[in-house]
Amino acid sequence: MSRVSAGILLFRHSNGALEVLLAHFGGPFFKSKDLGAWGVPKGEVEAGEDLLQTAQRELAEELGSPVSTGPLHPLGSVTQKSGKVVHAWAASGDFDPATLRSITFELEWPKDSGRLQQFPEVDRVEWFDLAAARRKIIASQVPFLERLEAVSEAR
Repeated sequence: MSRVSAGILLFRHSNGALEVLLAHFGGPFFKSKDLGAWGVPKGEVEAGEDLLQTAQRELAEELGSPVSTGPLHPLGSVTQKSGKVVHAWAASGDFDPATLRSITFELEWPKDSGRLQQFPEVDRVEWFDLAAARRKIIASQVPFLERLEAVSEAR
């Protein structure tokens, strides 16, 4: 059975350009990776949990504090290579990357060492214009950027 996640893609306008806040995946597997190692702040939907409520909870957990946002715009869903289905919404908002305080997860590292270590789910966030975001974001999530751009142009 495939997993399901939900998240919120924050956006803002800066110097006339549309920017998005992307999260860099935490943990040892992505520590030295940049391109394709960023994504929408998101998390897994628990059984019976509402998708939008999950997205709002995960944004707060991954950034470390509640974020005030404007109206939410549905961006639909994508299926990642792993089979995970990701649902996303876009919302105008602002967040200072210096205030990031992501929740952590536990992982045996190094593998087969018997040692459990804590890692942040998100080790950094950054604002990117859409051209840079397309290079940084995991390929399966690029449609979210395209859908946000279409919504933004329609307004």
